Amino acid sequence: MSDVRPKRKIRCVLIAGGKYHDIDFARLELLKLLAQDERVRVRVFEDYGNTAAIAEADFIVTYTCDVIPPLEAQEALCAFLDRGGRWYALHGTNSILRFLADGRVDSPRWAPLFMRTLGSMFIAHPPIAPYTVTVADPTHPLVRGVAPFETTDEIYLLETYGPLHTLLETHFAGEATGFVQAHWPAASHPVFYIKQHGKGAVLYLTLGHCRGHYDLQPLMDYWPSVDRCAWDLPVFYDLLQRGIAWAIEPLDAPPMADGAPP
Repeated sequence: MSDVRPKRKIRCVLIAGGKYHDIDFARLELLKLLAQDERVRVRVFEDYGNTAAIAEADFIVTYTCDVIPPLEAQEALCAFLDRGGRWYALHGTNSILRFLADGRVDSPRWAPLFMRTLGSMFIAHPPIAPYTVTVADPTHPLVRGVAPFETTDEIYLLETYGPLHTLLETHFAGEATGFVQAHWPAASHPVFYIKQHGKGAVLYLTLGHCRGHYDLQPLMDYWPSVDRCAWDLPVFYDLLQRGIAWAIEPLDAPPMADGAPP
């Protein structure tokens, strides 16, 4: 008799919320990608407040901007990673933004545990303009076969907390206009990286800015364009699919010798 095992349900927590982005668009696109695997069942939240859901998750996906988990949730995320969980963090997950009286944007370091768990913190970005993303480790399965590409998106200028395994990167030197930390010397900046944490890991992709007409309120009543940035590129969706497959990968490992689940 063949050993046919029923496919198990895979529990995903998707956290999509925050400011200055078209969260509805990003949430829907991510849900469509997650639905490609019939085993994945998703609970959706706007913030990190449901620590029970985090504890029960098999993997986590986040697309947020200026959403700071309370300390209890930061500790729950660390525990999730320690036990072997995988977290696919996108775009503004690592951001904290405060608008100063002089009009500049600050990135205060108010959540050091959260940022060190992610492996980076957003500090600034230059004005949105085309730039080239290059492959830092062409041998890694997550980017194998990906060619350098041009995108029009936000270049995330980061404070990093290593060691990081950088998969994609870009080069920048110049001004991050409007930010407190505005002057940046020539350097390479990670675009796609892995940060190990305990038995688990964070996979971070900085691409994916998106904005609709009403997403800058109350700073601006109406933004004149609909911005999709890297979401317009097939390679971005390829990276999203690869990242989701990476998050699921340990759950597809064969059972241990004693028949217990891995």
